[in-house]
Amino acid sequence: MTTTPSLLGVDFSSAPSRRKPITVARGRREGSAVRLGGIDALPSLAGFERLLAEAGPWFGAFDFPFGLPRAFVEAHALGADTDAVIAALRARCPDRMALRALVDDWSRTRPAGQRLVHRATDTAHPAASTSPLQTRYVPVGFMYYEGLARLVAAGVTLPGLRRGDPLRVAVEGYPGRLAFELIGRRSYKNRDDDERRAARQDLLEALVQGRSAPCLRLRLTPAQREAIAADAGGDLLDAVLCLMQAAWAETQPGCGVPPQVDPVEGWIVGPPSSAAPV
Repeated sequence: MTTTPSLLGVDFSSAPSRRKPITVARGRREGSAVRLGGIDALPSLAGFERLLAEAGPWFGAFDFPFGLPRAFVEAHALGADTDAVIAALRARCPDRMALRALVDDWSRTRPAGQRLVHRATDTAHPAASTSPLQTRYVPVGFMYYEGLARLVAAGVTLPGLRRGDPLRVAVEGYPGRLAFELIGRRSYKNRDDDERRAARQDLLEALVQGRSAPCLRLRLTPAQREAIAADAGGDLLDAVLCLMQAAWAETQPGCGVPPQVDPVEGWIVGPPSSAAPV
């Protein structure tokens, strides 16, 4: 991009609602800092589609898988690249329950402990991410099914995976990785108690101080900071963590995606892990 893009950090939901919306942190780079402009709540997938259609230049990190494990893709002959795999999967599975059935049927043929296989990128960091074949509990498979299809349909560029509009660029983020780098394995969401609120406050302080591996400082207003710390679900903070991952990736060769990336698995962006904080 020839001009500095606006930055997006997207905490995704495959079934957004007013109670659990897709959360979008918007910001801009200011030298070695990232200014948080605001946080939007999108209560529908139609709203997400409108976000993707916004004119660039923008660069976003999205918290859902951009690929599936190669073993699963090859077992079902889904194709050799990002576009082919999602198109074949959507043709074979007209809805999310059909995807669950396909995964369940395949998993039953696998040895115990090898049923929900991971991508290489899922286990490349101490803060391992959930398999994209998981359709229960945290339904990451549904997030892939709904999210990636819309990125492709919108014509967005996915570095290393597909060429689209060069002014609208998306990379796969995972807020848990940046959180791990800053506060280790402390839990910071999904319960409103003193321990998790303190973890959210410590995460925000680390971002403000620029203690993350990207060495970028987060700039935000006192009201924004208070709202993020008070959000027990952690959606606001996860969106901000993705925003910081986008800010790092936008400056990297290949947008943070290695040249040898597997085109059906994709890659979670982020600098190499440092030692977790004590």
